[in-house]
Amino acid sequence: MGGGNGEDQQNSRRIAAEAYDYENDPRWADYWSNVLIPPHMASRDNVVDHFKRKFYQRYIDPELIVEPMGGDSTASSSANTSNRPRPSSPPDSSSSSSARQRSTGSSGRTQRASTTSPASAASLQWDQQTIQFSVNAWVFFVGLLAILPLTPTSLSNRAYRLSLLGTLCSSLYSLYLLYGKPRAWNLQALQIWLQSVAATKDFIYSIYCITFVTSNLCLKFALIPILCRAAEHVAKFLRRNFSRSNLYRKYLEEACVWVESNTTTLSILSSQAEIGIGFLLIISLFSWQRNVLQPLMYWQLLKLMYNAPATAGYHQSTWTNINRLVDPLIQRYAPFLNSPISMVQRWWFR
Repeated sequence: MGGGNGEDQQNSRRIAAEAYDYENDPRWADYWSNVLIPPHMASRDNVVDHFKRKFYQRYIDPELIVEPMGGDSTASSSANTSNRPRPSSPPDSSSSSSARQRSTGSSGRTQRASTTSPASAASLQWDQQTIQFSVNAWVFFVGLLAILPLTPTSLSNRAYRLSLLGTLCSSLYSLYLLYGKPRAWNLQALQIWLQSVAATKDFIYSIYCITFVTSNLCLKFALIPILCRAAEHVAKFLRRNFSRSNLYRKYLEEACVWVESNTTTLSILSSQAEIGIGFLLIISLFSWQRNVLQPLMYWQLLKLMYNAPATAGYHQSTWTNINRLVDPLIQRYAPFLNSPISMVQRWWFR
């Protein structure tokens, strides 16, 4: 009776997980953008459903049991069935023995192929994750070096640009793994590819890094979102692959656990820093390092962050808090700003 009730509960949990509205949950877009799988697997419905259940187990219902993804056993069994000879007439003993030998050889080759293909896929995925970890660990180290107050100015500025370039490479590599490259290098194919990746977090960070790495203005405040992103990737990789290491347990486990349990806090901090950078760029227009094009590009990027599913929840919450704090002050001390602010809002929500 207990086992039947437990199975019924799991069935109801699976039904609830399938019915959950993932598209309107900004955490799902953030979670899916950080899943590292080959592009040909990311387009499969069963793979997407599996990670949706993993997401539901992590954020909604921890008691949901998620079974591991099935391999290619069905395909290999069908291949063995199709390779099996079908005699149309009763053969003699010599022909039947040779047929059995050929059948045994073909089935052995099929079994070896079926056992080696998952291993090669796992090694490919391992290599991709290792590359991402190496780049993000390097970005985290170089970014810390850039913001340390005791670092010489020349070294700090160089580390600042190297951390932005490393994040740019990591984001573009992640986009390539998840979405591939454009089918053709013409305007129409590029437009279709950009429409498919424009709302992803990796694309947003790519434009973010390009905006600052091409500017002469060295704004160390811009490294806060970069360091938060790198810390999340590094902590996730270390927990998955080095959880049994004594070195990890002694020195890194507590920090990695804190990072993974406070991803929402880091995302809120990143959104606040990104919005604050927008106002700093406006202030920079009154300095000798002013660059009119960079604030325009960055505020267009902030508009994309406000509407993109991966970042919309955090940015909209931050803007609501800013409006709640600033609006009474404007109404009381500077009502003449209502007209320009309404013009900016019309452009923002357009």
